Amino acid sequence: MDVTRARSPRAGSGHSFRAGLLGKGIGGSRTPGMHMAAARALGIDYRYDFIDALERDLPEDAGAILDVLEAESYRGLNVTYPFKQAVIPHLDALSEEAQLVGAVNTIVFEGDRRIGHNTDCWGFARSFREGLAENVARGRVLLLGAGGAGGAVAHALLDEGIGRLLILDPDEARAGALVDSLAHHFSAERVEAASGVEVAASVDGIVNASPVGMEKLPGCPLPERLISPGHWVADIVYFPPRTELIVAAEAKGCAVLPGTGMALWQAVRAFELFTGEEPDISEMMPALMAAS
Repeated sequence: MDVTRARSPRAGSGHSFRAGLLGKGIGGSRTPGMHMAAARALGIDYRYDFIDALERDLPEDAGAILDVLEAESYRGLNVTYPFKQAVIPHLDALSEEAQLVGAVNTIVFEGDRRIGHNTDCWGFARSFREGLAENVARGRVLLLGAGGAGGAVAHALLDEGIGRLLILDPDEARAGALVDSLAHHFSAERVEAASGVEVAASVDGIVNASPVGMEKLPGCPLPERLISPGHWVADIVYFPPRTELIVAAEAKGCAVLPGTGMALWQAVRAFELFTGEEPDISEMMPALMAAS
């Protein structure tokens, strides 16, 4: 598969643009609202739809789904659970970020080509830099979740200077595969598979990249007793904005990073890829926080 530089082929096209969010159980997502708010402010003829595989009669195969949506004149897609990795064999090229992470959350249809991007990595890194104090300890960090989002967050954390990343996932094989990939790109000394949640006692920061805490999957991804005031805690779940993990960490006096920052910045980058235009985040933020 080709590797392509991220670019925005739609700039100045003057045509209407149809995009959508592909996933399962996505009714609570704020992504469509953010995109539509940004487009209205720029005067772009833009439509952004929910494409929920639990609500629509779609094929089971990810490639067949893309065939259907492309035939329906979608020119861009955001992709979430459970399609971030399943779509990859059906794309013609990947951006450098998507290839490194091994997951796609944005697809741009360019003529007869399908280009996969990953804006989660960039979005988390931007949120991390802006949302946590620069002096938070970065020696050892526990990452919960090794799926598509976990891979993006892992790359962002290591790029941001985390010394050693411990990865924990219920699927040990998936955690091991992510560790091997990261060790190849960074170094084996900076990443390892965690043996269990008890390792939280020996880390500086805890990051949840699992779906636990979402409205449809409530709960805390690790026992609250393992969170201590010395930790900083981040979550990528943004609906609800204050997950059980964030609430528990705040109660302990931890520095926290809610998932709203990553949600905003990944949408900003996806919108740029779709339209070639820079969106106004002051227009997108109210849509992100609506009814939260």
